[in-house]
Amino acid sequence: EVRLVESGGGWVQPGESLRLSCEVSGFNFDDYAMSWARLARHIPGKTLEWVATINWNGSSTFYDDSTEGRFTVSRDSAKNTLYLQRDSLKDEDSAVYYCTKSQLPFKIPTRRWGDYDYWGKGARVTVSS
Repeated sequence: EVRLVESGGGWVQPGESLRLSCEVSGFNFDDYAMSWARLARHIPGKTLEWVATINWNGSSTFYDDSTEGRFTVSRDSAKNTLYLQRDSLKDEDSAVYYCTKSQLPFKIPTRRWGDYDYWGKGARVTVSS
């Protein structure tokens, strides 16, 4: 059974940092690109946003422009864990953050959600003073 479990969410003040983790199981972690997405549920009409992607061996990373160099995605194959380090957090970074697995091995997924087949349940992050 494939499982993705996020952790590390919480409340922080603007300007602070927070690292999210996503522990995975049930598939060969080293074969798949992984991504982070977020949904600002507290904003009416807001849709799911792609945040970052890391390829299967961690050699390539991709970020949405909205992260403005403040986010870093990484992975640890020994721990089967994906990370998202977020620095200089802003109010607009408040959201539920999801990790998601690329559907195909050794392929960089696009921003189309059909390219992903498994999702975690999300970790809520609130940035507020």
